[in-house]
Amino acid sequence: MGREGYQGDMTTIGFIGSGNIGSTVAGLAASAGYDVVLSNSRGPDTLADLVAKLGPNARAATAEEAASAGDLVVVTIPLKNYRDIPVEPLRGKVVLDTINYYPQRDGHVAELDDESTTTSELVQAHLPESQVVKVFNNIYFEFIRRLARPHGDPERSVLPIASDHAEAKATASAVLDDLGFDACDVGPLSEGWRYQRDTAAYAGLYVAPGESGWPPENPRLVDVDFLKQKLSEAKRYREM
Repeated sequence: MGREGYQGDMTTIGFIGSGNIGSTVAGLAASAGYDVVLSNSRGPDTLADLVAKLGPNARAATAEEAASAGDLVVVTIPLKNYRDIPVEPLRGKVVLDTINYYPQRDGHVAELDDESTTTSELVQAHLPESQVVKVFNNIYFEFIRRLARPHGDPERSVLPIASDHAEAKATASAVLDDLGFDACDVGPLSEGWRYQRDTAAYAGLYVAPGESGWPPENPRLVDVDFLKQKLSEAKRYREM
């Protein structure tokens, strides 16, 4: 995979959070020719092994530094910590938000429990001058690596994206293309609930019929028609 198809001027992706999803996406980005700047809550020194694994395109930094360095920034941290996302260095930038809400980990959030808002809308409210795109929220991290395919590959999977900013969705789609996925525009952030935890379009749609065990060795290719079907089947938690 290369960056030939992307006409933007982005060269660097910052990562606030470098756990399973962050490190997996960073690996694809580094392989695609982006510089990646990684951060976590424990400090740059703890990322030495990951940086060495990702190669010369990767370096470690603080969260503030990663936010400042990134032309585009991926936020992949527990929801309970979203208020720790640095605001000032992300002004005017596209932010890819991978956050999900797990009450047993994050504690209960009243406005998410009553479904008066969504996780990415909370992040957008925290970052009022950034352009938040909800993506990578519905896919198990190992599937990201296993399903990535070059542009034009007939066995390419699609990922849902949502944002209140059309330009940000175009940027996110172009970056996803470089990383090995097509994008399906679900609409504004308020529609992001359709692929939140435990919905039909969540991680289970990557499991083929008859597969047993978790995670399956060969995740299911998800094309746009299948994804749209599952998005249409989404139910609010109060309806489950």
